[in-house]
Amino acid sequence: MTPQHLADIHHAAFPQERAWSADEFESLLDSTSVALFHRPHGFALTRTIAGESELLTLAVAPAFHRQGLGRALMLEWLATLEGASSTAFLEVAADNTAAGRLYRNLGFAEVGRRTAYYARKNMTSVDAIVMAYKVT
Repeated sequence: MTPQHLADIHHAAFPQERAWSADEFESLLDSTSVALFHRPHGFALTRTIAGESELLTLAVAPAFHRQGLGRALMLEWLATLEGASSTAFLEVAADNTAAGRLYRNLGFAEVGRRTAYYARKNMTSVDAIVMAYKVT
């Protein structure tokens, strides 16, 4: 999956936010601590450092929502963490109820909140819910 393909999916998945550019994806993918899990219409990008892994972004093209793709990508990431990480983290917009439900169903729990973290194109902002998962 090329950086441009990642940027296109990200833009379609998050139209209300500033989309990540192909250059940003290329820079992230150059890091040895970053992993990409992907399918033709979605991807998860993660970073694992010092025993902790973070979901940087999970994006699925809107036409493929609610088909289990996001869940499959999350499970693939989490399966790689045994022996490599003790904790997985992510942030989710407070108004992204579908993603929040997915993460809770996978065992993530809210551990914090970042007020007005996500800036929307319409000049509003939304809190980020910080969630953690204990790797067993």
